[in-house]
Amino acid sequence: MDNPLEVPIRDDAIRLGQFLKLAGLAESGNHARDLVADGDVRVDGETETRRGRQLRAGARVTVVGPEGEETAVVVQDDM
Repeated sequence: MDNPLEVPIRDDAIRLGQFLKLAGLAESGNHARDLVADGDVRVDGETETRRGRQLRAGARVTVVGPEGEETAVVVQDDM
């Protein structure tokens, strides 16, 4: 948790469900939906229940699972 995974995105924003898959925090779209619906996802420390929430660079996403917490941060890809 001290060193969250930095996940670059090409656009200005990405939907939470897409980000969960991109970051490897969810295995599929269905898994992402279930994580969000179950209240297992936090964005910037707040529980998020909207899979379509737009995330921008700097957003910190944490998934709480049986193995503990996994965190990833949205970063802008400068390519």
